[in-house]
Amino acid sequence: MRIIRAAKVLTGRPGEVIEEGEVLIDGPKIVSVGPRGSAGEAAEIVELPGHTVLPGLIDAHVHLGFDGRVDPVTRRSAESERHLLLRMAENARKLVSAGVTTARDLGGRSFLDLELRDAIEEGLAVGPHLVVATRPITITGGHCWYMGGEADDEPGIRRVARENLRAGADCLKVMASGGLMTPGAPPSWVPQYSTEQLRAVVEEAATRGKGVAAHAHAHAAIRSSIEAGVTTIEHCTFFTPAGHRYDAELADKVAASGTYVCPTVHGSVDRIREVHGTEMLEQWLNGVAAMRAAGVRLIAGTDAGFAVAGIANPVDAFVAGLEVFAQIGFGNAEIIEMATVLAADACGVGDVTGTLEAGKRADLIAVAGDPLAWLADLRDLALVLVSGRSVTQTGVDTVTSSVG
Repeated sequence: MRIIRAAKVLTGRPGEVIEEGEVLIDGPKIVSVGPRGSAGEAAEIVELPGHTVLPGLIDAHVHLGFDGRVDPVTRRSAESERHLLLRMAENARKLVSAGVTTARDLGGRSFLDLELRDAIEEGLAVGPHLVVATRPITITGGHCWYMGGEADDEPGIRRVARENLRAGADCLKVMASGGLMTPGAPPSWVPQYSTEQLRAVVEEAATRGKGVAAHAHAHAAIRSSIEAGVTTIEHCTFFTPAGHRYDAELADKVAASGTYVCPTVHGSVDRIREVHGTEMLEQWLNGVAAMRAAGVRLIAGTDAGFAVAGIANPVDAFVAGLEVFAQIGFGNAEIIEMATVLAADACGVGDVTGTLEAGKRADLIAVAGDPLAWLADLRDLALVLVSGRSVTQTGVDTVTSSVG
């Protein structure tokens, strides 16, 4: 048994803050959460005065296996699968070093994300718990076709979906629209699949109790995604040939559907301004703020791992993405909720993580200061636990008791 005591404990439930609180942990699980002294005695006590304990952060959209060194025409990499898996393991280590204890990997090749997920769970690699989608479903030559999930009609879509699920995918990813990263593929404002085809993906996932993440920039792709019943919409930029064009009526439909949206807000905004200009950046971020005002359920996810048009999005910059939400008017408590309990629910793991409560995984972080007052304090990590395993521990005073 181990007790972690801090000046504040944020349970993850909206508005719940325990002053001078403590968390009792037994192996990989949380036993209790309450005020100081409520847990009784334990063999080990970690004292963290001046710190805040909160649920581990959740990045709902990462790509641990993207490679910025692929051929600019074919988008294929000369990197061997063995080398790629090692690099993915290093990316996972960087991700958890930033306080991310759960991440949803939404696209990789050769089922390597499954290998890494299982290696982390077995203790063979250091990283967050991973929720993996394996190969994104896309049209022949479509966005991210090189990851191996090409399918052009309903039978093909169902085949790829079943292959991914049989291999062990935790969710499915479908490219409902084109994207910016694949030369020769449809651009972002062009749909790749019809509502009926997207519904086939949702139906296949439902047979295994899994969710579907739909990459959707185009207005038509966003509309088809909610009509098909996907779990989350990724990006949701309302993109057109003329740039971002927010559609209030469509946003209202997204909000009414209850579908989560991961707008993939990340910290590379200065570089976006340099490459694409201030107007495009403001259109994008204003659209995110407008979705919030419309009541769309938003979650935090960074699309970490990609590198396109000279814009890098490193895997260990999660907090920088959260700070962008703050810049456009989101409150700190709201942002932390988007990066913990709401992201956990959207990723299908809300029953095991996302809040600090008895019976859930001991996925938590401790930071110096108070992120409710200053979001940047999330960078000042003193402790990161993944299922009770200490990944990062600095400046922590541990008292060993005679109990137990």
